[in-house]
Amino acid sequence: QLVESGGGFVQPGESLKLSCAASGFTLDHWPIGWFRQAPGKKREGVSCIASSVDGGIWYADSVKGRFTISRDRAKNTVYLQMNSLKPEDTAVYYCTLGCALIGPRIISFGSWGQGTQVTVSS
Repeated sequence: QLVESGGGFVQPGESLKLSCAASGFTLDHWPIGWFRQAPGKKREGVSCIASSVDGGIWYADSVKGRFTISRDRAKNTVYLQMNSLKPEDTAVYYCTLGCALIGPRIISFGSWGQGTQVTVSS
């Protein structure tokens, strides 16, 4: 089971750090992705971190240079640090167990958490 947390309401330019925690299995063995879905839009891949064995990190063009994905093995958690947030980053953010970069897109091939709401507004 994946559980996201850390969402909230912030103003443009501010930061948030999302967490994706797991129970019952080790996240380190899996590629873990962050996706988001804004109202009326399709779910899109934001970032994907490969398993610790494979290595590799990918970001959507829209968040490159602003978002950072990372792992904390001791806490069995994957984070998404989001800086310089913009109103267009407003969405429900989900983490997924299993992701990959296919062409220009990050895709999911695993299960999802319940999501955490991020709202960026002045």
